[in-house]
Amino acid sequence: MATPAASAERAVRAERTGRFALLVATGILLSRITGLVRQRFLSHYLGLGDVADAFNAAFRIPNFLQNLFGEGVLSASFIPVYARLLAEGDEREASRVAGAVAALLALTTALLVVGGVLAAPWLIDVIATGFAGPKRDLTIQLVRIFFPAAGLLVLSAWCLGVLNSHRRFLLSYAAPIMWNLAIIVTLIVYGSRPQASLAIVAAWGAVVGSALQFAVQLPTVMRLLRRLRPSLSVASANVRTVIRNFGPVFVGRGVVQISAYVDTVLASFLGTGALAGLSTAQMLYVLPVSLFGMSVSAAELPAMSSALGEAQEVAAYLRERLDSGLRRIAFLVVPSAVAFLALGDILAGALFQTGHFTRSDTVYVWAILGGSAVGLLASTLGRLYSSTYYALRDTRTPLRIAILRVVLTTALGILFSFYGPRLLGLELRWGAAGLTASAGLAAWVEFALLRRVLNGRIGRTGLSPRFLLRLWVAALLAAAIAWGVKLAMGEAHPILLALAALGPYGVAYFALTTAFGLPEARAILRSLARLR
Repeated sequence: MATPAASAERAVRAERTGRFALLVATGILLSRITGLVRQRFLSHYLGLGDVADAFNAAFRIPNFLQNLFGEGVLSASFIPVYARLLAEGDEREASRVAGAVAALLALTTALLVVGGVLAAPWLIDVIATGFAGPKRDLTIQLVRIFFPAAGLLVLSAWCLGVLNSHRRFLLSYAAPIMWNLAIIVTLIVYGSRPQASLAIVAAWGAVVGSALQFAVQLPTVMRLLRRLRPSLSVASANVRTVIRNFGPVFVGRGVVQISAYVDTVLASFLGTGALAGLSTAQMLYVLPVSLFGMSVSAAELPAMSSALGEAQEVAAYLRERLDSGLRRIAFLVVPSAVAFLALGDILAGALFQTGHFTRSDTVYVWAILGGSAVGLLASTLGRLYSSTYYALRDTRTPLRIAILRVVLTTALGILFSFYGPRLLGLELRWGAAGLTASAGLAAWVEFALLRRVLNGRIGRTGLSPRFLLRLWVAALLAAAIAWGVKLAMGEAHPILLALAALGPYGVAYFALTTAFGLPEARAILRSLARLR
């Protein structure tokens, strides 16, 4: 049994972790807002045509590199080791590990960037197989510009790992604002150019933004790592542990990226606008995943990794942290999923319906968002379960389960994207909604397996059916109110409609969950009050 002192320490750490999650969410919110503004400008100037398809396909290819070596992999392999060294007071060894990881990461990324630039034509043939002619040529040109930007973003992810371990969350998650602003400024300055030329200039703006995102974090990182000595040496046992953990997570992220690759390939065969529509919808889909799933997971991982004591006490501590985090995530993700499904046209219209992006494009993106709502809760809860595995130094179990998820996503994706529209009598391009729905179903399978295996190791975890029922009832009733506002306003301007409908939706949800006696509602309201 834990001592009173240990219990008190846990309470303090739980409170601090909540504040850290709020900082992460604040940083992500600021960066995502600028990201949505960036996407609005891209939608305005490029619409959902061939140039938009080329731009989004080109960005996805080097983004594969960023996701492989970036935040997710470093969070799982580097932070648990680095945070544990800081908790033990061994700053010298912590700096040695950080320097070695930085050097190894920079060398590997540089080699891959050069290889990616040279191999761009072959990458296009593999990833955007359905592209041909000028569309393919433009995509190749854009890929060669985007690859150096991705390399800089990988180094930025190393900064994030260091900053998160030192509980400096706001800077690390707000840094992408610089990347978004660089692209936005580029589009504004050169917006009168033809679409193909503008896409090329915007890609160079992304390179400048990547450098700025890395540069804005570097001074603080250097102050924290007073003894930083970049080195390619792997003599330290802790460096070898990071590398050993890096392997399974790297493969796991690679497996997950295969799913994104399959989506890109399938979307390239679904007709003009399918890939651009998928990317536009993803801008909205990742918002709750990042704001609520990533913020809690990022704040909890260093705390979980720093847990010391007997195995039974560590397990109890992890259960406590995990269950609390699951409730916080679900409280905000459930209304997000309902909003995507019931109010997706309001969201997409307010954010993207301008210029070349028409009302029909809004409805199309709504359908894709509706598909993503299927697995939104599972994806966000699964992030926290994965973080718990990483805190336990187990990177192989999430890998094995991720492989199963990708196989299932691929099989369902082919079925839903090509055969679904035919069965429903729709154009093939509507198969993009089938892609997001198939990924959602696979996410639920992954979540169930992650929970089942972890429960066998640390004890029972998860959300009670009663708690979830109250969340869904509150969200659906609030959506009914928003629908009433939508019908009453008729053909209003998209932004005015969003202001009129989404406000009552949020107010009604918080009022209902408060009436249902959910402490998460009161906790969030208290946190917001403290910010004033």
